[in-house]
Amino acid sequence: MLIEVYSDTVCPWCYVGYGRLHAALRQRPALATEVRWLPFELNPDLPVAGMDRAEYMQQRFGDVNRFAKAQGMLRDLGAELGLGFDFDAIRRMPNTRRSHALIAWSASKNRQGDIKRRVLEAYFGAGRDIGDPDVLAALAAEAGLDAAEARAAVDDAALHAAIEQLEQQARSWQVSGVPTFIFDRRYAFSGAQPLEVFLQALDAAARDATAAAPAGAGDTDASCR
Repeated sequence: MLIEVYSDTVCPWCYVGYGRLHAALRQRPALATEVRWLPFELNPDLPVAGMDRAEYMQQRFGDVNRFAKAQGMLRDLGAELGLGFDFDAIRRMPNTRRSHALIAWSASKNRQGDIKRRVLEAYFGAGRDIGDPDVLAALAAEAGLDAAEARAAVDDAALHAAIEQLEQQARSWQVSGVPTFIFDRRYAFSGAQPLEVFLQALDAAARDATAAAPAGAGDTDASCR
């Protein structure tokens, strides 16, 4: 089963959605899945170097503490999923293009899920600047990948063009918010929905795949690749 997820690396609900998707997959261990993490930049016009987060919040929302109540709820939700949120540690609002380039590059190393997790953990759990190429290269190195290759990848023009194409695809699919989860291009929903919603989508897509398989095929693999 192909699961495509449009998300941004500075979206806290995308981090919760990441946790809930994996919680659902742990409850369906026999289900063969491929998860693709796709880019959706919420603030593509930010300076490449990002900006001070307090200044960004003031400019965009008129209140540095506008989301204080929501942040408390997110901390509680994260704790339930084993995800750490430390909003006080976040000092920069990064432009996320480079982090998406790193995630796209890591797919060629069969490490995309790992790198996606590390980027989210670095930003939300430790306040690291995930728009900084050196930080991204360090995250790759921490995952056992080549830091110099990763450092080059985050500014690779071909990867940036691919990100733009994927974001155009999202717009053509009428994706307007993140996270958005697409299951075998049959079922989709937006938002970090409750675990039950993930399980329902997984089960429905698996049933469809089994029904569409040739006679006898469904008994061995409830997936459609």
